[in-house]
Amino acid sequence: MPELARDGVNIHYEVTGEGPVLLLTHGFCASSAMWRENAPALADAGWKVVTWDMRGHGRSDSPDDPALYTADLTVADIDALLDAAGAETAVVGGMSLGGYMSLAYNLAHGARVRALLLIDTGPGFRNDEAREKWNAYARGRGDELAAKGEAALSASAETRLQKQNYQGLRNAAYGMLTQRTADAITSLPGIAVPTLVVVGDRDEPFLAASDYMAAKIPGASKAVIADAGHAANVDQPAAFNAAVIGFLDKLKGSN
Repeated sequence: MPELARDGVNIHYEVTGEGPVLLLTHGFCASSAMWRENAPALADAGWKVVTWDMRGHGRSDSPDDPALYTADLTVADIDALLDAAGAETAVVGGMSLGGYMSLAYNLAHGARVRALLLIDTGPGFRNDEAREKWNAYARGRGDELAAKGEAALSASAETRLQKQNYQGLRNAAYGMLTQRTADAITSLPGIAVPTLVVVGDRDEPFLAASDYMAAKIPGASKAVIADAGHAANVDQPAAFNAAVIGFLDKLKGSN
């Protein structure tokens, strides 16, 4: 399996298929394993699917230094992965934390983004008090994972597909799951690429956020996946794949 060297931090990634590049980023406590029922179908639809493990997750390195876990470094990792895949532009998407990082990537490198997939995710917080409440939760989750390990994983299916380094997850919670600004949420009206918002109909914490993003992003489409929770692509892979391929086929047709 290929690895990308990023200033001493090795990033694990996988490539499935040939064609224009579609990069998918997993959620917190998950890994590239969460896309294993999706990547082959998306590749069969004519896409080169790049999946990867964020710092502190899965088969990527989990450095001891907490300073090596930031949103800016994650955005830079995505940029380097697109270079490694030979893509000038790509469809960029992700689930939960990966969706938030996709918004951050679009904000920093919009010229490389052909379209966005925002899956069971939210755009962060405009209000400082709400953001700090989220950050306190994120730091608490990190401490719980470091202390309890597997027993602290959520019940959501994607967290059970890959062995994890729990100190790495703790560092990722502090440096990547926490949020510093309202930049992602304020960027929504300026997004100028085709966007698909996907959410499971049982993913209650993210239903309102999905509605908000679909309303604020010009021309965005939304797909609600029936009988799916926080990882719609894992809970209902066939329905998820169909929704995403339908979006991607229209994207190809617009060229």
